[in-house]
Amino acid sequence: MILDKQNEFSDSQAVTVTAISTNVVDTLPSTLTTGVLVSNLGGEEGGYLVVQVDTAFTGLTDLTISLESSSTANLATSPTVHFKSGTLLPAALAAGKTLLSIPLPFGDYQRYLGLRYTVTGTATAGAISAFIAAMPQTWKAYKASARPD
Repeated sequence: MILDKQNEFSDSQAVTVTAISTNVVDTLPSTLTTGVLVSNLGGEEGGYLVVQVDTAFTGLTDLTISLESSSTANLATSPTVHFKSGTLLPAALAAGKTLLSIPLPFGDYQRYLGLRYTVTGTATAGAISAFIAAMPQTWKAYKASARPD
């Protein structure tokens, strides 16, 4: 999988309290100064949202992750929620786990795109890497099966 630093939301970001991703993607080209919506950002050719656990979570009750866009970089002004994970329980938040690998949802996106991590309980540890990838890693090693010759 090839990663683009410009499309990276979190790089081993510690997530112990509710927060937005360290990085927020600016979808407006630097040559333009106006404009709010980027239509059809998602879909099969729009890339995949991938979220992985780097450090196991401990102490929290659960975690929810949402993909949001807003007119401001801090995602504070009328954010649009494009995707929201279900409740992720501590057992699912082990190091090395891929939590999400989904095509970006179709829709009208505002200028800034980022993730919001909503923590319930008191997390004492946990770190996430999240990014947009052109094609997620799908190769997996499987145990060799015995087959008759």
